[in-house]
Amino acid sequence: MTGRTESIEDSLEVRAFNKFPIAIVRGKGSVVWDSAGTEYIDFMSGIGVALVGHCNDSVLAAIRDQSERLITCHGSYYNDARADFVERLVRCAPRGLERALLTNTGTESVEAAIKLARRKTARKKVVSMKGGFHGKTLGALSATWNRKYRDPFGPLLGGFEFAEYGDPQSLDSVVDGDTAAVLAEPIQGESGVIIPPADYFRQVREVCDRKGALLIFDEIQSGLGRTGRMWASEHWGVVPDMMTVSKGLGGGLPIGAALATPEVAESLKGGEHTSTFAGNPLSCAAGSATLDFIAKNDLPGQAREKGEYMKAALSKIASGHRLAREVRGLGLMLALQSRVDIHSQLLSAQSKGLITAYSGRDTFRFLPALTIDRDQIARGLEMLEGAIGEEEAARV
Repeated sequence: MTGRTESIEDSLEVRAFNKFPIAIVRGKGSVVWDSAGTEYIDFMSGIGVALVGHCNDSVLAAIRDQSERLITCHGSYYNDARADFVERLVRCAPRGLERALLTNTGTESVEAAIKLARRKTARKKVVSMKGGFHGKTLGALSATWNRKYRDPFGPLLGGFEFAEYGDPQSLDSVVDGDTAAVLAEPIQGESGVIIPPADYFRQVREVCDRKGALLIFDEIQSGLGRTGRMWASEHWGVVPDMMTVSKGLGGGLPIGAALATPEVAESLKGGEHTSTFAGNPLSCAAGSATLDFIAKNDLPGQAREKGEYMKAALSKIASGHRLAREVRGLGLMLALQSRVDIHSQLLSAQSKGLITAYSGRDTFRFLPALTIDRDQIARGLEMLEGAIGEEEAARV
């Protein structure tokens, strides 16, 4: 029977999301509860947003304190919570990225980075990657590869071209004297947690330097410790000219940033790119608490250790089931690709008490909180294996 929450959303919201039949009303750590009180282990965490766990105590305390002092402050005025947050964010950023343009979301961070690149270089073209995903506003969508997102909304912005991900020769053939920037995810998330060859980004950096293009890393999903390093780009020792970050940055509240070198940042003039809510004190306070929690609890190290355990367990599951094709990922950014459509398996896993993300029709995507414990991982994977086994039995 459809509940009140589901009924209202279905009748009054624009149907922008494909919904699962669960109304989630409460969460703590790596567990969420629905409106009927059913408990679920959460391997999705809002597509990586609940990085430090749902309702993290440190984040809650910061939100409560800030909400009693000041919730909004336009960027044309200085604010202590914003200053504290920006200081922390720049301190943990890759070397040289000493300026932050604050935003509300990941896609806005990409939009800001594109504008900064064009402003700095006076060039128009942006090269991104086949398989890449950067958001669904028109600028970010123009840099996103998947035609199912692009085609209904054309014509998109001009000046965007695509190179083969993982192929430096393809990139070299597309980047030219009119290329402002190369935009890439260090690990492609939406496409199924695709990891590039070991020397790829070193060669990308070389192409950009040789042709005078800026390098932008989209770390919206892969950053903040998820892959076992603070930033996924650290696995290959390559530093970009700009970097976008969001998702888990606010501990659940919306906040993002485009980080840039001083040389890139100084090309933007006052008033050329602003946002009413960007850098609001409430989200900034939550962001400061999140960054402090990541550092104090070595969440990159936890992601590395727990990710090795989870990946080994997933590989064991894959080896025992004919429907499983491949396990991929680093840290707690993992995927299990199936040989069949996984929709029915997702529903089966939910019925057993597990929520997980997906990539396309055939890939389970795992983005749990970095605070998840081994027991929760083991219990969640037991539910997942049960769902896979049931699907196999039904296909006999």
